[in-house]
Amino acid sequence: MAADRKFAVLIDADNVSDRYIKVILDEISNDGEVTYKRIYGDWTKPALAPWKKVLLEYSVTPIQQYSYTTGKNATDSAMIIDAMDILYSGSVEGFCIVSSDSDFTRLASRLRESGMMVVGMGEQKTPKPFITACNKFKYLDILAGDSKKRKAKAAAKAEKQDKADKGDKAKEPDKSAKKTPAPAPAKVKAKNLPPVKEEPVPEAVSEQEPEKIEESEITSLEEITEALHSILQEDSDEDGWVSTSDLGSRLVKRYSDFDVRNYGFPKLTPFLKSLKGFEMRTVRNENSSIKMVYLREYIPDREQ
Repeated sequence: MAADRKFAVLIDADNVSDRYIKVILDEISNDGEVTYKRIYGDWTKPALAPWKKVLLEYSVTPIQQYSYTTGKNATDSAMIIDAMDILYSGSVEGFCIVSSDSDFTRLASRLRESGMMVVGMGEQKTPKPFITACNKFKYLDILAGDSKKRKAKAAAKAEKQDKADKGDKAKEPDKSAKKTPAPAPAKVKAKNLPPVKEEPVPEAVSEQEPEKIEESEITSLEEITEALHSILQEDSDEDGWVSTSDLGSRLVKRYSDFDVRNYGFPKLTPFLKSLKGFEMRTVRNENSSIKMVYLREYIPDREQ
């Protein structure tokens, strides 16, 4: 089962923000059990200081990798070496590579060649080659935004419920009250001040030259719709129906970055309902209470 699959999570601290740590671990838990949690970077750099605050909380093991020379990313090499060591240990069935760097494209391909499930995570700036090299790819900036919306909605709902329980109503501010203008700041005569001491500029997160690879774009709805028409023609039953669960699996295989949350939907069924040119039906399984949802192309003169 997918839930029993063991994963190694390898994070590139040079290319991923610490604010994504909860999203990373929550998302990979949907695919399996995390047995390795490692993060790589030069921890002597001030730019990585925010990561240090969350490593203990989430039990992530930091791997120190010094930058030996300017312009070379030693962190990438350390991640790749560790990934291959873990692969040959035979202790996992999948890898989660967290980075927005295209340098891990070949690693993802090599791991898949060995039968590993590869889940990539990064921001929307991640180059397309790395995305397509993974079995699945998740956009952290989109998922983090979705998580914030859910928290805000839940907080608003809890606040509304609390007010209803207490019978309190929100009081509107008294617009008739006149505001006392703030006193004007006193004028200060200019003096001969000592020169300002310039602070040293912290090192950049990455010493590599920016990649000249075109950034990726989320798979368009038009492309998804065309793929659905193709799948329905190939795999539908004699009446033209295909189960939505099969459709979801096929779409992920075609587009590693396919996730209905990228388009603003929480689940697959409402996403499919939003598309034009299809019709849906729901049936209950004879042997259980599970509902099966099916999709087929809409043809106005189809005989029912």
